[in-house]
Amino acid sequence: MSHTPLPSTLTRSVEDYLKAIYRLSLGGAPAGTTEIAHLLDLAPASVTGMVKRLSEQGLLEHVPYKGVELTAVGRRAALRMVRRHRILESYLVAFLDYTWDAVHEEAERLEHAVSDGLIERMATALGNPSVDPHGDPIPAPDGTMVELVYTPLSEIPVGQSVELRRVETGQADRLRYFAEHGLVPGAAVMVVARQPFGGPIAVRTSGGEQLLGAELAGLLLCAAGAP
Repeated sequence: MSHTPLPSTLTRSVEDYLKAIYRLSLGGAPAGTTEIAHLLDLAPASVTGMVKRLSEQGLLEHVPYKGVELTAVGRRAALRMVRRHRILESYLVAFLDYTWDAVHEEAERLEHAVSDGLIERMATALGNPSVDPHGDPIPAPDGTMVELVYTPLSEIPVGQSVELRRVETGQADRLRYFAEHGLVPGAAVMVVARQPFGGPIAVRTSGGEQLLGAELAGLLLCAAGAP
């Protein structure tokens, strides 16, 4: 199947816009100008102008009264950046002794500078992983990606054992907390008890029992029914 070729060069600003719009559209809804401005810490007027230019370049489509969506070309360009970012994070952790809470900012800086060739060499050195250190899926070189659906730990029934697969946060302090308590992708967890009305959840890991607030538990995505 043929693809419309990606633009040969995209500015860092354009790459950031496309990645932000991809992130905001993950739930299936168009990305609004205000949401884009907030995520990128820009003035809404600036975002409006850039959105118009990206639409003229065929990277975005306007959804009347709702926002914008990535075109097929825009989505592939965004996923190329997502692949770069997640391969970089994986490489920094695997080979350069970075901890998973310290890689995001480094990857943000590097993703715009590295070549696709270097990324593919890194991927080969890593054994072509399908997920990054946080459990986030890594797009394939052709821009395709399978988004697996997991269940938040906050919704797992009491008495059920699961395997943690993905941690849905980039906040360093939370990542450090999870790592200190063994709550990382691949860990086996059992929900022991749950307090009502959004109260804390008691879980058992290899390190023993601990309490998690409902908000934190909601960031831990699990494969329900795992042994």
